[in-house]
Amino acid sequence: MSRIDVNRSGDMEAFATVVNTGSLSAAARALDMTPSAISKLLGRLETRLGARLVNRTTRRLTLTAEGEAFYERARRILAEIDEAERLAGGQDRPTGRVRINTSASYATHVLQPALGGFLDLYPGVDIELIQTDAVVDLVSERADVAIRAGPLQNSSLMARKLGDTRLIFVASPAYIDRRGMPQRAEDFARHDRLDFTYRRAMNEWRMREGERIAAVDPRIRLKASDGEALRLMAIRGLGIARLAAFTCAGDLAEGRLVEVAPERMVVEGETFHAIYLGHSGPMPSRVRVVLDYLADRGRVS
Repeated sequence: MSRIDVNRSGDMEAFATVVNTGSLSAAARALDMTPSAISKLLGRLETRLGARLVNRTTRRLTLTAEGEAFYERARRILAEIDEAERLAGGQDRPTGRVRINTSASYATHVLQPALGGFLDLYPGVDIELIQTDAVVDLVSERADVAIRAGPLQNSSLMARKLGDTRLIFVASPAYIDRRGMPQRAEDFARHDRLDFTYRRAMNEWRMREGERIAAVDPRIRLKASDGEALRLMAIRGLGIARLAAFTCAGDLAEGRLVEVAPERMVVEGETFHAIYLGHSGPMPSRVRVVLDYLADRGRVS
């Protein structure tokens, strides 16, 4: 079979759809094909490449190392084809799905309120949100964009800054009435800390005592995997939490939370970025408009 007889871009698109949807049947529905046709296409692709791309079980599909490498290259090539067709046709109408990985706090307090405006502006773009506070690999998670707080460590990623926020200590008024407002580092021995299930870049709690800075270490009574759960625990009076200021501004204004010893606690800042994979080819317009919109309407403070 000659290369002219092979629809290589079509094979790439089918393979990428299998990976993105997670199953042959879901890919078949997305491409208006039968699962058997998708399976045969995938088999022909593996035969032509001389490598197994996918490990198949009755429950799930997983990529081999060769499949991971081919998927990443295929995704870039398909993005370049989309961009070439858009430019050749003189069009600027982004279409397609954008998968955004973000923390529950950012999704709840910033992203979800802004999405209505985005969907009105770009009716051809669909958004899929995956909420987790854990740092993820964009390739393995099939994410187009990830919203993350803290320092950037991976040099292969590109980033758009979304602003800076303060990390403040909060508790419910009822909790402070029961336990008292801590005035010294030793006072924290009778308080409960609400914390994340994973270690953060800025994990230590600190308090000013005269001219010195003292570490405080209240007992960790409850842990959660995302900041939004910690915020709700704090509102219910279960302990003291350190949270991004933008996530609890409304709670502070309406009296559901109060700042803990604001004149003594050492408040640190955290930078938010929208990150995406950097490569030499053009960025898909569907991703570009999301990043542009977040830089305007998705900022934190």
